[in-house]
Amino acid sequence: MGCHDPFGRDRALTVLVEDEGRVVLVPPPGASAVLSARQTRSLEVVLDQAAGRARAVEAG
Repeated sequence: MGCHDPFGRDRALTVLVEDEGRVVLVPPPGASAVLSARQTRSLEVVLDQAAGRARAVEAG
């Protein structure tokens, strides 16, 4: 999902679901992600979806 770094450059925050059912957030280089209110709401949706997938993986 799109975000910015502290300098305003376009970056991406990646959300993954591992085979073990864990959700992994991969920050942009420099380990900082600056999100607008809209991007925060998008992150909420993405994390909710990832949590659902993680639960499905755990249930197996």
